[in-house]
Amino acid sequence: MDADTTQLACPHCLTINRVPDARLGEGPRCGRCHQPLFTGQPVALTAGNAEAFLLRSEQPAVIDAWAGWCGPCRSFAPVFAAACQRLEPQFRFLKLDTEAEPQLAAQFRIQSLPTLIAWQGGHEVARISGALPLPQFMQWLAKAYGLA
Repeated sequence: MDADTTQLACPHCLTINRVPDARLGEGPRCGRCHQPLFTGQPVALTAGNAEAFLLRSEQPAVIDAWAGWCGPCRSFAPVFAAACQRLEPQFRFLKLDTEAEPQLAAQFRIQSLPTLIAWQGGHEVARISGALPLPQFMQWLAKAYGLA
């Protein structure tokens, strides 16, 4: 891996793209499907795309494990989306629907909702449970990734 590039999974076709770090903020597109690599919206994390986003991509990821029946999960969703709009392309924001993906939720040992997981380099770097206001969520992210 070149220190000046980052490998990223395309949210549309899951192709791994090597993007120069200096060009991450320039709206890069997938070399295969030509769709944007960043949409400003969280991406659904599924059993079918987890390997691409969490093991083959070098980009730090933030996972929001949630369920549709969970009130705090629904109240946190706009906070997660706002953070995504502010922090892409530095991070990939992933939503894990624990009802639709129970096996994946079990792999992540989700015991309460919402659960937020900071992920980098193929492993978990931090975890917190509960809905957070945007300022506290941004602080948690900075601390989790050693930016604070």
